[in-house]
Amino acid sequence: MRNKYAVILICIVALVIIEKENNIISRVSDKLTLRRSTQLPVSYNGLIVMGDNSSYPEGIYSENGTQAGRKHILLMATTRTGSSFVGEFFNQHGGNMFYLFEPLWHVERVLSNGKRGTNASTSVWVYRDVLQHLFLCNFSMLENFIKPPPQDHVTPALFRRESSMALCEEQVCSPVVKDIFERYRCRTRRCGPLNLTLASEVCLEKQHRVIKTVRVRQLDTLRSLVEDPRLDIKLIQLVRDPRAILASRMVAFAGKYRNWKSWAVNGDVPIEDEEVKHLEGNCNNIRISAELGLSQPKWLKNRYMLVRYEDIARYPMQKAAEMYNFTEIPMTTQARDWILKNTHAATEANGVYSTKKNSSEQVEKWRRSIPFKLAQVVQKVCGPTMKFFGYRFVDSEQTLLNNSFSLLEERHFI
Repeated sequence: MRNKYAVILICIVALVIIEKENNIISRVSDKLTLRRSTQLPVSYNGLIVMGDNSSYPEGIYSENGTQAGRKHILLMATTRTGSSFVGEFFNQHGGNMFYLFEPLWHVERVLSNGKRGTNASTSVWVYRDVLQHLFLCNFSMLENFIKPPPQDHVTPALFRRESSMALCEEQVCSPVVKDIFERYRCRTRRCGPLNLTLASEVCLEKQHRVIKTVRVRQLDTLRSLVEDPRLDIKLIQLVRDPRAILASRMVAFAGKYRNWKSWAVNGDVPIEDEEVKHLEGNCNNIRISAELGLSQPKWLKNRYMLVRYEDIARYPMQKAAEMYNFTEIPMTTQARDWILKNTHAATEANGVYSTKKNSSEQVEKWRRSIPFKLAQVVQKVCGPTMKFFGYRFVDSEQTLLNNSFSLLEERHFI
């Protein structure tokens, strides 16, 4: 009888052991499957995006998990703030810098043109995650948004490829393919469509990575990006006088600003109009982000810098040096020479993304291209933002046109 119970007990113990081993094997198998899987779906309020979470850069890491000495810089701005120009300060650094110009352009196009549409609260998280992948030299998530879709990780459609020196280096320059048109083709050498696998390899070889974007306006949405232990993030927020931004947009994006041009000529501006409210909302978002950054919460300590475009235009070399010091990246002779050459240009280049300017003349050129009544509207809806950044108000057309009256208060943003 005892033997019978002993056999039963042994069987029960054996079954328990087998079950535990099966659980362990199952968990290990799941982990191995996860590591092998290169395309994992991520859902954003019903929007499914494929991302690669398996292959991150290997190298020598410091105690906090970041790769030793590597910096990741995000230049945040809005359109017509001089961000293309300022981005070149880093793009022209030379061989050790991987610079991307507006990669989120692709994401915005898909999210805004989708049949279902995507609200702003969803897009900010998509932007954040695409940026995270790109800072880790992983283009897989961005590929979801490039149209037409890349074939075998090759695309002729990456927005403004030619604005990244790294993407036009010989290592990334694949042979030209007959009958394939690349709108944003490299200017320094004749290359075929961009191979994103090669781009990733070049990115991994570079010491520092910089991304310029005008599509991230809410600093608080970047907290998890900043706190990612694999990254050493520095954020530079570039701002400009909202009156100057409106004046520049009315010229650069005339089709989108027809109503403003009509109001300038034909009558009063309806202050409750959706476009005016949109301007007010943008101003508020920029100010709120700057207030957060300057308050230096623990997660942003020594990781945020605010720069006014007007100060860069007046003192380009000084401000460039300050930005490089903030990022802890040494400025190269190549970058310094480019800044000197392109901030004292005899003639200013045309184009929405021009990076050649006579900076000292450019800074207040807008004063003669915007009617006083439009300047008044901006002052009314963006007043708190203008005061915060140190932009002076004008009370008449005469004052607006009087260049001896400075519109800029001297400020030092810590």
